[in-house]
Amino acid sequence: DLYAWPTPNGYKISIFLEEAGLPYRVVAVDIGKGDQFAADFLKISPNNKMPAIVDSDGPDGKPISVFESGAILVYLAEKTGRFMPKDMRGRTMVLEWLMFQMASVGPMFGQNGHFRNYAPEKIKYALDRYGNETKRIYGVIDRRLAEVPYVAGEYSIADMAIFPWTRGHARQGIDIAEFPNVKRWIDAIN
Repeated sequence: DLYAWPTPNGYKISIFLEEAGLPYRVVAVDIGKGDQFAADFLKISPNNKMPAIVDSDGPDGKPISVFESGAILVYLAEKTGRFMPKDMRGRTMVLEWLMFQMASVGPMFGQNGHFRNYAPEKIKYALDRYGNETKRIYGVIDRRLAEVPYVAGEYSIADMAIFPWTRGHARQGIDIAEFPNVKRWIDAIN
């Protein structure tokens, strides 16, 4: 069961599940209505954030719940043996780029999007800070993708984690033409 809402973080897990061909059921967590604060959901995701999963066929055949999108992607990759290299060097590279998404892409793009599109007042400092950092991060991704077809070399959970955040580039105030390698990568994954 995938507990999610149509946001970049929610899309990460559905991308993996679709790519791996795994059967799943979506349980909507309407974050606009506050579903993430419901007692039953907090048992699955104690940080009251979606996505989360419940795998009825977890380790030792017992159900397991997993919260935090990066942890879910690692769990699913390890369980299925897909989208995560087996060798230490390749695995480390995927985890580096996954952590880059978790620590940089998600938080900065999220704040940029919030202050640009949802904040009740436009605060120049916030728009500049998060807008500039978003643009810097696009540059990091673009330089990486000038070297390799996918962020960790081959298509992996790192791409699945970063991609949903980059496809909303226009709403982030990003001219994707400035980042041709990111555009090529977005088009390939789309």
